[in-house]
Amino acid sequence: MILHIGEESIVFINDIVAVMDIEKTTTSNKTREFLKSCEEKGMVVGVGTDIPKSFIVTMRNNKQTVYLSPISSATLKKRIIKETDDIRRNI
Repeated sequence: MILHIGEESIVFINDIVAVMDIEKTTTSNKTREFLKSCEEKGMVVGVGTDIPKSFIVTMRNNKQTVYLSPISSATLKKRIIKETDDIRRNI
């Protein structure tokens, strides 16, 4: 199962560790430190040129990646639910 996170970018739903709202979570020092550390380690991938509304933390093959997405966390959540519901219906 895949999740479209903006532009032409997708991630595997099973690889997702967290989907976070940027505006709500970056008020925390810990979140800002986490994102800064990931940026310094080259683990951040920007999706598109629009201002990011959310970030998605993934883990694939023991490699963590943080995607900055122009799509809201609420919309991403709806897409995940729809994708998993569609799969369940076809089982």
